Amino acid sequence: MLVSPSGPTRAERVARGVELLTGWGLRPVLAPNVYARQGYLAGADALRAADLNTAFADPQVRGIICTRGGYGAQRVVDAIDMAAVCRDPKVVAGFSDITALQLALWRGARLAGVHGPGAAWRDERTPLASAESLHAALTTTEPVTVPAVEGEETFGVRVPGRTVGRLLGGNLCLIVASLGTEDMPDLTGAVLLLEDVQEPPYKVDRMLTQLRRAGALDRLAGVAVGQFTDCADGWEVSVAEVLTERLGDLGVPVLGGLPIGHGPGQLSVPVGTLATLDADTGLLTVAPAVR
Repeated sequence: MLVSPSGPTRAERVARGVELLTGWGLRPVLAPNVYARQGYLAGADALRAADLNTAFADPQVRGIICTRGGYGAQRVVDAIDMAAVCRDPKVVAGFSDITALQLALWRGARLAGVHGPGAAWRDERTPLASAESLHAALTTTEPVTVPAVEGEETFGVRVPGRTVGRLLGGNLCLIVASLGTEDMPDLTGAVLLLEDVQEPPYKVDRMLTQLRRAGALDRLAGVAVGQFTDCADGWEVSVAEVLTERLGDLGVPVLGGLPIGHGPGQLSVPVGTLATLDADTGLLTVAPAVR
């Protein structure tokens, strides 16, 4: 089922996503309020929560793909029927604002998800490799391996070493916005996934500093750094330099350059499952979110 828990979506992009999913042999069904709109939200909170609960309660629905991010998931997560989620677990795919939803589902049901493109598909940003990656993450039980890519802006963000831990996180803004709520996960022994878009270096610094001061990064196993897209301002400091400075002294392996996030060629990766982060070989390997 395709749902819109956050911002309003565009029908032509969803139509392309439906075409793609149908080509994989899946049967995409639109949630009743998938095209609802209320300002910057995809309809009223009650409608968005109802669509999520409809999807979780329907035994024929085996997966949920969010159409897009934007803003609004945090407003509805407390209305999710976690008992229904636990009775019939199903994978939830999305990224950006959907990080809030995936953190809530991890807290309430220990449900693993997939951090990957939404169903409002854009071929110019998510080409064949992106489609193949999402397909594999949703439909196979093989581990997902993502190599660091030299062309990514965060490629130089690296602290050598190898570690194993549960991959948690996603969008940096939404992780920080979860501080002080029940949904902020205990990151002890975790590999923290970070990515973001259109956040200048000083704001990235501010968010990482807040996580540090809150103690959230004290007992990490490692950090997987994805795409920080369009993150620049007028100062002569790059976002990669900020990430290196704020993450480099944590005493854990850090691997940047992962094509996970808002940038071109975005790949999909499970969240909530065990991961091996090898900063020496430049590989992130993650156990599947489906079985």
